[in-house]
Amino acid sequence: MTRNEEMLSKFRLHADEVNDRIKNGIEQHRKTYATITVTDKDGAPVKGAKIHIKHKKHDFLFGANLFMLDEMETEEKNAEYKKAFAECFEAATLPFYWSDLEPEEGKPRFSKDSPKVYRRPAPDLCLEYCEANNITPKAHCLTYVNFNPPWLDESNLGTVRAKLEKRYKELSERYRGRIHGWEVINETLCNSPRRDKCPYFRERGLVEENFRLAENYFRENELIINEATNHIWEWSSFQFDRSAYYTLIERTINRGARIDCIGMQYHAFNRREEEHKFLSSIYDPVQIFRVLDQYSDFNLPIQITEITIPAYSDSEEDMRTQAEILEWLYKIWFSHPAVEGAMYWNLVDGYAAFAPLGDMTAGENYYRGGLIDFNMKKKPAYEALKKLIHEEWTTEQTLTADDGGRVKFKGFFGEYDVEIDGTIYKAKLSKDRSHDIKITLK
Repeated sequence: MTRNEEMLSKFRLHADEVNDRIKNGIEQHRKTYATITVTDKDGAPVKGAKIHIKHKKHDFLFGANLFMLDEMETEEKNAEYKKAFAECFEAATLPFYWSDLEPEEGKPRFSKDSPKVYRRPAPDLCLEYCEANNITPKAHCLTYVNFNPPWLDESNLGTVRAKLEKRYKELSERYRGRIHGWEVINETLCNSPRRDKCPYFRERGLVEENFRLAENYFRENELIINEATNHIWEWSSFQFDRSAYYTLIERTINRGARIDCIGMQYHAFNRREEEHKFLSSIYDPVQIFRVLDQYSDFNLPIQITEITIPAYSDSEEDMRTQAEILEWLYKIWFSHPAVEGAMYWNLVDGYAAFAPLGDMTAGENYYRGGLIDFNMKKKPAYEALKKLIHEEWTTEQTLTADDGGRVKFKGFFGEYDVEIDGTIYKAKLSKDRSHDIKITLK
């Protein structure tokens, strides 16, 4: 059996029922019927108006991390990165790691001309790019003890709390109006030597304390909890409502903290020789739906916050396997009513964590989980996602208004350009607003 046959075996085994659920889920949860009524300046309906409707951006967050914005070794690569990112993705995860954002106390690297830190472009630079390309930014993350700055006296809990509150306050004042989604606390269920040595990490009520702090400073923002996936254990070690992450969320909410969104990572960080051990869970569509259905109990949106699907090599089979797995996964996530976004992690191979630039044997580079190779050649996985997002899951049609100046159509939730007689009008379809769109000709 080839690797492709083995890794896709569960998807193919359950293809009929899974495809039914995907098709029905997308039709029910990602699209709606809408009516456009066109009138002239006097309020009279414009009979026979030719109306061209074009979907421009999804409500669903299709994104990736933006950690290599202007961070590559040549300007040519930087330009290709920016172009490829905007052509595929509509959302971006921005780095707010404390140790890298404020390497020297009191001197945060907010501005676009701040000193460079590898894989940590300054927030102002990221936001300038996002706003220029209509990309929705999301912040990762407010509290993550693995990245406490070295100048922080971790032995003094009072000092840690005071400095952390100062950080929340500063970030809120500068960015809460420009970044809606904030990951509040990251990876509290996985151990590491770094975390084990941090007294604050061992504090009772750590998670709810940080969410209460976030609510004080980010009252109008989306507050997200995010959790790691060592061998994707949220999915592979799933124990229904007794799962560790489920019980953590439940306890945090029951203690009065406000969680707005559940972040679930999907890094398939398994050595190639061991990936078959996790086949029955991480690459099993029945299990994936089961997990999502269980966490839907909270009536909170779910984001798949960090995604890495390995290719392991640049062979044709490995790259095809990566693309086919991702296509299945994104269809499942997009079809599920609780999921509001899927954020891929590293766009380009050779620039992952815990590895020297371009060393494909070290750290997370080993997995070759990017959608573009180190020489900026787009992989089949990139093309597959781009086709889903911008070709299959899009709406574009030209309609003729009836005697009442009306047209009716079914379209994907998101932003639209509506063109009439060469003039473009803006419209939006979303779950929380009326779908009766009225346009008065200019």
